[in-house]
Amino acid sequence: MTWTVDEQLALTATQAVAAIQSGRLKTTEYIATLLARAAALSTLNALTALNMEGALAAAQRLDALTPEARAALPLAGLPIVVKDNINTQGLMTSAGTPALESFVPRENAPTVQRLLDAGAIVLGKANMHELAFGITSTNLAAHAGPVRNPYDPGLIPGGSSGGTAVAIAARIVPAGLGTDTGGSTRIPAALTGTAGFRPSVGNGGAERRYHDPNAVVPISHTRDTVGPMARNVADLALLDEVVTGAGPLPAITLNGLRIGLPEPLWEDLEYALEDVVRAALPLLEAAGVIFVPVEMDALLELNDKVASPVAIHEAHDDVPAWLVANDAPVKTLAEVAARIASPDVRSIYDAILADPLAQQYQTALTVWRPQLQELYAQTFAAHRLDALLFPTTRLAAVPIDDLAGSSAVTINGSAPIDELSAYLRNTDPASNAGIPGLSLPAGLTSEGLPVGLELDGPLGSDRRLLAIGVAFEQVLGALPAPTL
Repeated sequence: MTWTVDEQLALTATQAVAAIQSGRLKTTEYIATLLARAAALSTLNALTALNMEGALAAAQRLDALTPEARAALPLAGLPIVVKDNINTQGLMTSAGTPALESFVPRENAPTVQRLLDAGAIVLGKANMHELAFGITSTNLAAHAGPVRNPYDPGLIPGGSSGGTAVAIAARIVPAGLGTDTGGSTRIPAALTGTAGFRPSVGNGGAERRYHDPNAVVPISHTRDTVGPMARNVADLALLDEVVTGAGPLPAITLNGLRIGLPEPLWEDLEYALEDVVRAALPLLEAAGVIFVPVEMDALLELNDKVASPVAIHEAHDDVPAWLVANDAPVKTLAEVAARIASPDVRSIYDAILADPLAQQYQTALTVWRPQLQELYAQTFAAHRLDALLFPTTRLAAVPIDDLAGSSAVTINGSAPIDELSAYLRNTDPASNAGIPGLSLPAGLTSEGLPVGLELDGPLGSDRRLLAIGVAFEQVLGALPAPTL
């Protein structure tokens, strides 16, 4: 059959794989269409590197396979982008920072390799907030630039995985990889009308579902994880199945599903965003979902005691360890810090170099984090909850600050709030607890800006959580594509 450009751009990951597996769509045609799309939308700054020759060569190899061999590949011909802090063999991995812009890894990160082995094709590296230390993706490095929201290029797309989210929302690719330390797959998903997943991390070891040791430019080994991003939850489930070897999603019925509404995460929301997320609740109730308000009064206080000590102290040790393990062009934290381009990230690295929270670190890790994990476990058990539901962010996208990388925001005329703290409030607690989190589109504000809802589940409930997300998005529907 003959595919128009618009038909190709509209394909979800699952649809694209099915079309290529069946031979109805040539991989070379599809890749060429998306490479042209990437070039046409370069002003969005979604990508730091385009893998033009490599992607076309991979497409040709896939088209040359026998129909049986091509049909056997779970991700046959699927174009993806990979966040620029995840190692990719032969492609720059700079973490969006000048000190690493010449670094090309020797090997792919294990998660990347599993997708490639299944037939995926890396179209390019995705732009990001410099060194992943921010939630705007306003990167002021010359080789990167601020990532722009396709629903309004003057607004942030969220971060730090903003480039991956924008490439997906703008129909440059149907899926990709981000990383998540405090919300970095879920926040940009919410602000760009896409879906983002943070898999279970737990206390590491067998509880960690995505294993990429020394293959991601780090912040915190306790909190960091790679996570899939896509246009819908079904596509997230497809990538997650390939990465983990999990089986099909479990069967889910919404009738009788018990979903907790954590009160601290529903407070002090932007009015326009609150209108959208609260309008979603009666739609889900009509499908049989039972909503259970839960107090979780200690949630934000416990999270505050864990978040900064773990991230700042672990970055102090983890970043140099990655530099040495990967034979990077610089070997010390000070060398990386000296060339940081974004003022907001530079101030964070000043703190990392000084390591002022080292004395609080052990208490955060051994006292407060276990208490946070226990609060979640008790909440799920006491109320017999299948998941928690809340707005992924407190507010929709705000204007880009081209000078500082991030700035203060106001919510409903409030006093200025630190932008990082405002956007992280709802996503950070689950990150610190190590449980799985999923953001899916909830709708558009009156100004046409995307809003996300997040589902968090018990540790290890990843496949069930994704199944709940698929059922929710069938009720809530997909968002219209941005007009570009």
